[in-house]
Amino acid sequence: MASNDPKNGGGFFASLASSITNFGSAMSKSVNGLMGYEGLEVINPEGGTEDAEEEAGRGRWKQEERDGYWKMMQKYIGSDVTSMVTLPVIIFEPMTMLQKMAELMEYSHLLDMADKTEDPYMRMVYASSWAISVYYAYQRTWKPFNPILGETYEMTNHNGINFIAEQVCHHPPMSAGHAENEHFAYDCTSKLKTKFLGNSIDVYPVGRTRVTLKRDGVVLDLVPPLTKVHNLIFGRTWVDSPGEMVMTNLTTGDKVVLYFQPCGWFGSGRYEVDGYVYNSAEEPKMLMTGKWNESLSYQPCDVEGEPIPGTELKEVWNVAEAPKNDKFQYTHFAHKINSFDTAPKKLLSSDSRLRPDRYALEMGDMSKSGFEKSSLEDRQRAEKRSREEKGQRFAPKWFDETEEVTPTPWGDLEVYQFNGKYSVHRATVDNSEDTTDVKLTQFNPWQFQDLSA
Repeated sequence: MASNDPKNGGGFFASLASSITNFGSAMSKSVNGLMGYEGLEVINPEGGTEDAEEEAGRGRWKQEERDGYWKMMQKYIGSDVTSMVTLPVIIFEPMTMLQKMAELMEYSHLLDMADKTEDPYMRMVYASSWAISVYYAYQRTWKPFNPILGETYEMTNHNGINFIAEQVCHHPPMSAGHAENEHFAYDCTSKLKTKFLGNSIDVYPVGRTRVTLKRDGVVLDLVPPLTKVHNLIFGRTWVDSPGEMVMTNLTTGDKVVLYFQPCGWFGSGRYEVDGYVYNSAEEPKMLMTGKWNESLSYQPCDVEGEPIPGTELKEVWNVAEAPKNDKFQYTHFAHKINSFDTAPKKLLSSDSRLRPDRYALEMGDMSKSGFEKSSLEDRQRAEKRSREEKGQRFAPKWFDETEEVTPTPWGDLEVYQFNGKYSVHRATVDNSEDTTDVKLTQFNPWQFQDLSA
């Protein structure tokens, strides 16, 4: 019986990935003493040792900005900095974490295909390809805004999907999301953890993602790998996600294990993904291979993982064309997410699009963005003090906290579930004629705080 660990698999996968053990880690170049910053390293995914000083100066920071940022951040080395609210807007992109959750829906047609197919293994091919597809967008090196408690994001006008996400907790930062069309329902609770390492940061996706395919009612569970962001202060910032992604069909026991190869010497292995679809007996049925920034392909295989004679490697997904030289490395879909083209006509006043700091950054006004960010954070602290004085507890509007606590590879997670109130609200509001559209000046993530008990 074949192992369910792609790194130890044999046959075709082994021939594809035989050089994994030779990759090693990316070339690291110490800048100790070089720039006066003890303990920092520049990690060059393209290797090379001759340009350490030049590479160290290629960060997004000016020298005086690096000095100030390093003085502020060095005390946090080894810590979780997820909840920090004092980060400068120069490192941000004009999008919140709630909007970033919605980026998973760009290639949602793959979930439609997973629902339509009668082949249980092709179902897993389509669904896991959907899970991989977002990594092209996730390679962006800018930080999204932390949502304000009670902030929401809605998306419509895309593949028949209604999407709603809400910030359900502030400390630790937690988000919940729900999306649905005629073929699938998507539910996610997310609680990111980070570990700041000086010139890099590890991001641990503590979360639970479930997809229900409506035709047969099967439930798919997703566990993604961690993400590493290199060269935060010095060097050209880049992102890697080494490790395993596991998607399990909780109904049948079938699963997919895809291995994200770590970036090795001179960029070898970067972006590459390989693995298998297994049946409930842990026998490989489909091999999958490709690059998470380009395309994925599949081919039926035997119990040894070898391609079945007479079959061909077929492409299942390829990345859509992206804008050239985009300032924030946005895809066309990311721009749609930020636009009002994907917003319902009667938009909630708590929607991320309406955040004044996010909007100012999108318009290129860094000074105004920084001022508005500080103002929002001050208002959030004042709102918290007011609740505590009144003995109130914040209650999310569209999601309910359950009693379930689920384990993840990076810690336990409190699970929130969609309560259906949004569907009722949207049906009511969409049919009304006396509700005016919300304007940019009316951002109010605390509109539901009076519902707290």
